[in-house]
Amino acid sequence: MSLPSKYLQMLSTVTSDGELCMELVEKDMPEPKPGQIIVRVEATPINPSDHGVMFGWSNMAAASSSGSGADTVLTAPVPEQGMRVMKARIDQALPVGNEGAGTVVAAGEGDYAQSLLGKVVAVMGGGMYGQYRAVDAMMALPLHEGHTAKDGASCFVNPLTALCFLETMRGEGHTAIVHTAAASNLGQMLVRICQADGVDLVNIVRKQEQEDLLRGMGAKYVVNSSKDSFMADLTDAIHETGATLGFDATGGGKLASDILSAMEAAAARTPGAYSIYGSVAHKQVYLYGGLDTSPTTLTRGYGMAWGVGGWLLPNFLAKAGQDVAVRLRTRVANELKTTFASHYTDEISLSEALQADVVAKYNAKTTGQKFLICPQKDL
Repeated sequence: MSLPSKYLQMLSTVTSDGELCMELVEKDMPEPKPGQIIVRVEATPINPSDHGVMFGWSNMAAASSSGSGADTVLTAPVPEQGMRVMKARIDQALPVGNEGAGTVVAAGEGDYAQSLLGKVVAVMGGGMYGQYRAVDAMMALPLHEGHTAKDGASCFVNPLTALCFLETMRGEGHTAIVHTAAASNLGQMLVRICQADGVDLVNIVRKQEQEDLLRGMGAKYVVNSSKDSFMADLTDAIHETGATLGFDATGGGKLASDILSAMEAAAARTPGAYSIYGSVAHKQVYLYGGLDTSPTTLTRGYGMAWGVGGWLLPNFLAKAGQDVAVRLRTRVANELKTTFASHYTDEISLSEALQADVVAKYNAKTTGQKFLICPQKDL
């Protein structure tokens, strides 16, 4: 297959003038090195984890776009605090897009790289918001026959995150999980995984339709944070499941503290010797997202056996090792259209992803709404 000499790549830059600039830049088509492949990117999702590199601490409420097609440029002002936080990236043009999928159109020397020619693969290599991507062949996950790039576009971030929640649970000696923002694509995957693996899962949502959605999937424990009975319902669910591990996608506010409080209240229902230091079992909540950008507030009424920490997929996989990563990736590939199926509400081109009105929609991170960029669209 003859490749073009140039391709478009989306870049995000925070300038020293206090402005965010996102644009499509023409790049030279690379020659694949030994062990490398060139992937024609056909589908790449917009995940909440992509927003940090895309927008950083800019004021997206004041974003605007100019130009059209490949010349579309998105700009937004960056407040003084944002400039301080993003000091390390000022005037650096950063490629964006964590994961995606497409067809291998060229390969360098090496049996494995050559064996992938013509195959549809998924990749988590960064810089996926572009028409082509050169990556090491070992980073690619070959999809099964009949699976398309759209099927595999989201087969890393959400599936591996959900699977690694269970790996964390088992490794740290917990037996059940509490999960927030539970009606998200990731949350629905976690419901299916826990059902398949026989793990009790307490799902926290904030709307009745989200509660109905998860119950329709067969989720047994669903609690609604907008109800007056939330803390009582959460405590009941945690008491029934024995959950002592939580994963919080919101990050800010007091939800993590509420989960720990409910865990302690649930533990107090089990008869045992009283201690001024609270329950003996360690209660842990990991913050893995930032849907709530306000400060994390902890109201320490849960004894002394507790912890709140950050959790990041690449860090976990690095510690878990190659064998674990291969086992989990194999499961994702085998269950791509069932357990790990992703559904998209909108499919957009690279240029549309830079239009201010479209950005406002996907930057809202609305539950149930997921955008897919198709880099080959409207060329």
